[in-house]
Amino acid sequence: MKKKLVSLLTVSAMTMAMLAGCGSSSAPAAETAAPAETADTATQTAEAVADTAAETAEAVAETAGNADLADKKVGVCIYQFADNFMTLFRTELENYLVSQGFSKDNITIVDGANDQATQTGQIDNFITQGVDVLIINPVNSSSAASITDKVVGADIPLVYINREPDADEEARWSENGWNVTYVGCDARQSGTMQGEILVDLGQEKVDLNGDGKIQYIMIEGDPENVDAQYRTEFSVKALVDAGWEVDELDDQVGNWDQATAQQLVANSLSAHPETEVVFCNNDAMALGALQSIDAAGRKVNEDIYLVGVDALTEALEDVLAGTMTGTVFNDHIAQSHGAADAAINFVTGAGNDYYIGCDYVKVTADNAQSVLDSLK
Repeated sequence: MKKKLVSLLTVSAMTMAMLAGCGSSSAPAAETAAPAETADTATQTAEAVADTAAETAEAVAETAGNADLADKKVGVCIYQFADNFMTLFRTELENYLVSQGFSKDNITIVDGANDQATQTGQIDNFITQGVDVLIINPVNSSSAASITDKVVGADIPLVYINREPDADEEARWSENGWNVTYVGCDARQSGTMQGEILVDLGQEKVDLNGDGKIQYIMIEGDPENVDAQYRTEFSVKALVDAGWEVDELDDQVGNWDQATAQQLVANSLSAHPETEVVFCNNDAMALGALQSIDAAGRKVNEDIYLVGVDALTEALEDVLAGTMTGTVFNDHIAQSHGAADAAINFVTGAGNDYYIGCDYVKVTADNAQSVLDSLK
């Protein structure tokens, strides 16, 4: 059942390439467009995305044929409703499913409350209810194997989103011919882009104290989550690969939470006033970090640098205002539509590839307005 899914690969690949000139998930492009070129391509992006979205809807409709989706039941498990990015994702996912013909009454989205036991119980309930397809954003990626066994055993197609299971787990799907797929981006690329935002500024500018090293603090998401692991590793690796020396002053777990990150960064800045860079695994934590940076009397892009991931609206506004150095666009629209299209392919018998990928976009002051406009 490995047929090509047109929507996410088409929409995301076109959007990402046009907007920021980035490369594949495994090897982000080293070159970036000049500001004028970025603005030009971003202006063209809205039209291109609109056209492609229309083509995508037609393609999915053709795949579905005359099948009636209104009576199909969709179960959606989100790891935590309090997560800013997943709030955008689940809202867009539900709206798109309805636009494609599902009844809103037959779409059930539940909050895992960041507890795997809670989510496992929710999956059991969906299986008992006999849903036609499950879309799961796992609390713990390490639980994917047991989740897969449970859902496949119930003969229900499964779409993983946002938090990618490991390579061994994904290999099982192909080896057994299961109706399971993952829709999302490679977090290694997002981490690499965080580092590249700083590398693009130049070492002389980022090395504020001129000691030949970059002193940084890292605020991680959930250490169980592969996205957090990759962003933590590859953001720093990008600096090292550029020939920069680095000095880790602190590494704390903020669990994707703004208030937690605010307190952690306040403590870190107090203990390490020599901090030159604050890396945050997502924008929510970066916004918390910014509050503590302001409270410490520091100014982003003057005496400290701050980068996040997700391109939340508030973060984009901060990038434009110069109060955040940069972020990385995690396209919730393309990803949620891709997840919905994969669900449609499963319930209509078309099938999917086992991995449906997309690209992140590096965001700085040069293209933040274009990204912000694309989200309106």
